[in-house]
Amino acid sequence: MLRLEEVPNSKQMNSLALAYIGDAIYEVFVRHHLLAKGQVRPNQLHKLSTTYVSAKAQAAVLHELSKKEAFSEEEMAIIRRGRNAKSGTVPKNTDVQTYRYSTAFEALIGYLHLEKREERLSEIIEASFELIENEGRN
Repeated sequence: MLRLEEVPNSKQMNSLALAYIGDAIYEVFVRHHLLAKGQVRPNQLHKLSTTYVSAKAQAAVLHELSKKEAFSEEEMAIIRRGRNAKSGTVPKNTDVQTYRYSTAFEALIGYLHLEKREERLSEIIEASFELIENEGRN
């Protein structure tokens, strides 16, 4: 079995590096979630996954969970670092503020993953799925 190497100093890691791994981790959870729901056609999978992984969706999740005071002080510190990170680029399909909040969400996901806080990671990802899916029903 493949074992992931220990990543030292995740608490001190650059927030864009946290977002880099967080983006990949979140994408895997989204893909697994869609397959578990019975979605199997590739075109359908891609279209559905974008509703979860878009900068707009991730920023909205972060805002909603923040309103509910769902984050600890430690998590808020990671979110602030991620939000304030200057990447130098912004995707064409979103504004700077949305992109920064999306980066903050991904940084938090990456941080929780690297800290091996699987239970908390699952809580946040499950809450994000619920918010995104409920948004689609409104």
